Amino acid sequence: MTVSSSRAASGCSPEGDTREKIMHTLLNHPRSTAAAIAEQLHLTTAGVRRHLSALIQDGLVETVTPTVVEGRGRPPALFRLTDVGRANFGHAYDQLASEALEALLDFAGEAGLRLFALRRAKRIVGATQPPAVTAENPTQETLLAAAEQVAASLSDNGYAATVQHAGYGLQLCHHHCPIARIAQRYPIFCETEHEVIAATLGTHIQPLATIADGHGVCTTNIPLPPATTT
Repeated sequence: MTVSSSRAASGCSPEGDTREKIMHTLLNHPRSTAAAIAEQLHLTTAGVRRHLSALIQDGLVETVTPTVVEGRGRPPALFRLTDVGRANFGHAYDQLASEALEALLDFAGEAGLRLFALRRAKRIVGATQPPAVTAENPTQETLLAAAEQVAASLSDNGYAATVQHAGYGLQLCHHHCPIARIAQRYPIFCETEHEVIAATLGTHIQPLATIADGHGVCTTNIPLPPATTT
């Protein structure tokens, strides 16, 4: 069931519109509390909880256990889209794409499939124009700017990507993968994407997790060079 069909089933009601907005919010901000969603959408927390309960019953949203508990008392529940919920955003042509890739393998072999995947990765990642970053002398500032531009390009192509500081590096996160089911069958799409991201940033990267492997978020670590001193 797609988001649009979900709205049709609810008669395009205001409740259907609100639940669609909540799902879009969770797509871009997974592991969110009801209060955070309410603040983002300018709704009441109680109202958001009611919609979340309905989405959970429909199998589109699930609760997750907080990894870090701060302070005393029961931590607030966190919510994220299920695989079914994420499938509402861009999986309509999976079967056709799979058949086309099988045909490509038959005609061009593994080399042809890799060339196709590499060309696609360059289109969605390499089209960015980051600041000049070289493997010899990147700075934290130029690398961060380049990573943010890569994330923006990925988001423009449906990946809901963000960049955040983590330890001594950056983490590039894809909160959605439009080709997750295809990538499960053909890992070359993830491999070439990582290859192009590394080339675009001008530094090595460390893939940590992918949605195609069953994780909730695709996570890539980008080590930062030592801070420059003056």
